Amino acid sequence: MKLQPSSVKQWALAHNLRVAQPPSLRGEAADVLREVGPIDAMVVVAYGLLLPPEVLALPRLGCVNVHASLLPRWRGAAPIQRAVLAGDAATGVAVMQMEAGLDTGPVWAERETPIGARETAGELHDRLAALGADLLVEVLDRLDRGIGAGAPVAQPAEGVTYAHKIGKAEALLDFCGSAVDLDRRVRAFNPAPGASSEFRGERLKVWRVEPDAAAEPGADPGTVLASDPERGVRVACGHGSLWLQEVQRAGARRQPAEGLVRSGWLRAGDRLASAPHA
Repeated sequence: MKLQPSSVKQWALAHNLRVAQPPSLRGEAADVLREVGPIDAMVVVAYGLLLPPEVLALPRLGCVNVHASLLPRWRGAAPIQRAVLAGDAATGVAVMQMEAGLDTGPVWAERETPIGARETAGELHDRLAALGADLLVEVLDRLDRGIGAGAPVAQPAEGVTYAHKIGKAEALLDFCGSAVDLDRRVRAFNPAPGASSEFRGERLKVWRVEPDAAAEPGADPGTVLASDPERGVRVACGHGSLWLQEVQRAGARRQPAEGLVRSGWLRAGDRLASAPHA
């Protein structure tokens, strides 16, 4: 529970580079940037705030941003989670020239990658981080040498979607929905904030599941139908059923869901709370 410096800060300090961590880039923070001297380019990755006009105008080559989607789809704060949640078959990274709008700038380069059928947002994040780093170096090299840089391409007006910030309430599982949608929700919110349900007045985090098209006629959504040492715990949904494979009780470690049945805490016929999401 102690604050730890990011890997970027650790590297910078190890190489005796100055590190500034202002709450925003307005006022005195902008003055700090001016003191650095002539700036060729600024790079922004997962910053979370819009850059003020005076900062955007500082670098000779402007400010470039690495964004984890194929723009203009999923502009905004949570493009990776929203892509998984929507069931997108593919996503990617874009390096764009920043302007005043939210992720509206023209794009220098993009790389596309498929989203795995069982891939979590955390796993996809790590793949996109590596892909984005390589693409960023390529774009900066082109800009620096002025070779074949050309001009960034304006984003199309069609296909704009917004990846709004993830709220904790969204991570509450609604078993009245389909098993396919619930599977996407679990994968989209792994590792944060973590999908969950409630049972016996306790929050139960759900980390890994498998959707099943088979349904149990007459079973109320959220009802525990069966358990299997290999597949986990099968729960009824509004459409199909969901095998809970890895779960976590409050204050405990992650464990196979079937272990809760062996312990007697969860039994066939029990019903997990089904909380509607926004």
